[in-house]
Amino acid sequence: MLGLRINYRRLAPASVLLCSMILTACGQPPGVEHPLTAATVLADPDAYVKGGLESEGDQRTSIAITPGMTPPLPLSPTPTRQPPEVFSRTYTVRGGDTLSGIAMAVGLSVETLMQANGLGDADQLVVGQVLEIPLEARLKAPEGWLIPDSELVYGPTFADFDVAEATADFPGWFGSYTEMVDYETLSAAEIVELVATQYSVGPRVLLTLLELQSGWLTHSDPTADARLYPLGYYQPGWDGLLIQLSWAANTLNAGFYGWLQGNTWTFPLADGTFVEIALSANAGAVGVQRFLAAVSPDYDTFVTHLDSFATTYERLWGDPYAYALEPLLPTDLQAPVLTLPWPQGATWYLTSGPHGGWGSGSARAALDFVTDERNLGCYPSQQWATAVAAGPVIFSDGGMVLQDLDADGFVGSGWILMYMHMAAEGCVTSGAYLDVGDPVGRPSCEGGVSNASHLHLARRYNGVWIPASHPRWPMALEGWIPGDGELPYDGTLTRGSEVRTAAETWSALNAIQH
Repeated sequence: MLGLRINYRRLAPASVLLCSMILTACGQPPGVEHPLTAATVLADPDAYVKGGLESEGDQRTSIAITPGMTPPLPLSPTPTRQPPEVFSRTYTVRGGDTLSGIAMAVGLSVETLMQANGLGDADQLVVGQVLEIPLEARLKAPEGWLIPDSELVYGPTFADFDVAEATADFPGWFGSYTEMVDYETLSAAEIVELVATQYSVGPRVLLTLLELQSGWLTHSDPTADARLYPLGYYQPGWDGLLIQLSWAANTLNAGFYGWLQGNTWTFPLADGTFVEIALSANAGAVGVQRFLAAVSPDYDTFVTHLDSFATTYERLWGDPYAYALEPLLPTDLQAPVLTLPWPQGATWYLTSGPHGGWGSGSARAALDFVTDERNLGCYPSQQWATAVAAGPVIFSDGGMVLQDLDADGFVGSGWILMYMHMAAEGCVTSGAYLDVGDPVGRPSCEGGVSNASHLHLARRYNGVWIPASHPRWPMALEGWIPGDGELPYDGTLTRGSEVRTAAETWSALNAIQH
């Protein structure tokens, strides 16, 4: 099974580099060590919540869909598509921001931002300054469902999918490629498995984009650029399969969850032009469109890429709807009953409200907590994070513990709980069974980006990251209900009349006693 063969311990240092460069969260709590600069704030899909929808003419086209495709029901429930009334976006400058960082985060050029804000000097930003972010969309994305939602996420349909076996007969560069990751050599197949598991993105989509962008599956001698930048993101320092696939997965998730949750209405092409999403699109299609827009220099190329994606996918894997499992989130789905993740009598602190489960593109599925130990830094805590529900441990390594609540042995089906940054020493082992309150591990910095020991707790169902504050399936921890803040990492936990606000400090404002 795909999610069980990865040794995360050997990947920890590389994960730190990747997450830093891709502007992903990977579990770091801003209340402890993660300043909310423009790069981290605007890289989140919520940055497009008020994306421009004023359009001039209807330039929708039809994309190639495999003959006979009948799109099934999308992820349930289907969001009501009502464009926002406000067609502008602003950003308030924070400490550490640069205009180039803001421009990169929103997919615009520095010159465009300077012109929109009447700036004569790119270095004249001041904290508190309000910038206008031009997001007016004059173009519209094509109609059509490229793939079912269940193909975009690493869900139940991949239980028997093995990347190495699925690609063994392809004659291309992929079969011989290796990459050093934390002093160990990984094959291309292992890297795809790793990225699919971490980001919960379907490996067939990742492989299709890899073939579309660089021909790695079928071409034995790709160009020098295709070898270095196989997903087509040509930026210095972004070379290599692992970082390219991680960027791709994060971008796919940004489109998927932004549309699924109804907070994304446009996305930028590589030239900074914004495209309005077709209201009839499904989340899986929007995820692919979001990625292909990012590597398309103009609208015509974007449409061509969409057609090519459909053709390439069919050539490699056949009809994507032959794998469909819809809806991924049943209408009668019930959230698991969870307790607080530390021992009775102890007081821990909410440092981060809802934020990305893995990366800025995923849903705000996670909460972060720290103990009452002062000046701990990245030393492992002497206190224990404890199980919030009962079930077997399906994976434990490199700071990550995955608990399988339906006990079916696969990380892409049913409810999965993720406990991140657990110190290796004393951590629960794979195969162990946890009852509520059993020790899981001691908070540390292991397993991703973090410079302060903490617990990062998140949930997935059928491979879908479930927002901590979801109105139907909130991550209620012994009655404490998460609430979103304006930005990722902001937010609250509320129980009755009690409110705790995510903060950088140890105080009564964010203290929770079990």
